[in-house]
Amino acid sequence: MSAATADASAPVLHTQDARGVHRLVLNRPATFNTLSEDVLATLQAALDVIAVDPLARAVVISAQGKAFCAGHNLKDMRTQPELAYYQKLFVQCTRMMLSIQKLPVPVIAQVQGLATAAGCQLVAQCDLAVAAGNASFGVNGIDVGLFCATPSVPLVRNMPAKQAMEMLMTGDFITGDEARVRGLVNRVVPLDSLDAEVEKLLQSLLLKPREALAMGKALFYQQRETGIEAAYQLAGQSMACNMAHAVAQEGVQAFIEKRKPQWPPAP
Repeated sequence: MSAATADASAPVLHTQDARGVHRLVLNRPATFNTLSEDVLATLQAALDVIAVDPLARAVVISAQGKAFCAGHNLKDMRTQPELAYYQKLFVQCTRMMLSIQKLPVPVIAQVQGLATAAGCQLVAQCDLAVAAGNASFGVNGIDVGLFCATPSVPLVRNMPAKQAMEMLMTGDFITGDEARVRGLVNRVVPLDSLDAEVEKLLQSLLLKPREALAMGKALFYQQRETGIEAAYQLAGQSMACNMAHAVAQEGVQAFIEKRKPQWPPAP
């Protein structure tokens, strides 16, 4: 395996082995690997490199620490309560998510812990997902007054609509086993078997011709998801407007202050 990113404190560590397997490791465990602007930018840069690498065969996205990814950093978002900023952030995130789908190689999410909001979106956006038994999944923005609009786009393309809607409306979390039953992940194994299970899946994929996988992946999404970019544009605009609304501003502030939100009256 090649050396990790020179700066061990980088937000995402990118390595590649001799088989053409790229590994992107979210490296901000202290902040639960939230998708801050620098994390999104680093992920995007890595995906752009992989997209033009003729020797790439697969990508594994994993994380350091107890959480896989806790979504966007609400504290950072609260410091810039402007619609234009939120629009830019969600456009940046959408571009990164769509880059995963557009890659000509399989992308596997290796989920060792909590995946919530845009973190759950990241799992849903990957082609395949392997989770540890202790992993949990949620789209709980609604708890702070923010409906997880952009996460809903890949979520509803992974599981039945009513099951996705229940998660989005209640903010309730599901276990790894529940995520497998609902179609969000492919396999669930004990945490100490997670690496081995991902390697088992990789070995199966690496036996298949790259070109066939590339053509098949492109066709799979083209025939199933016509309109996804338009859906993301609508969802990003909706989420940006929602985040700029007083309800979400109060909810996020309450989250930061560790208190119950006092919802403003409806107009």
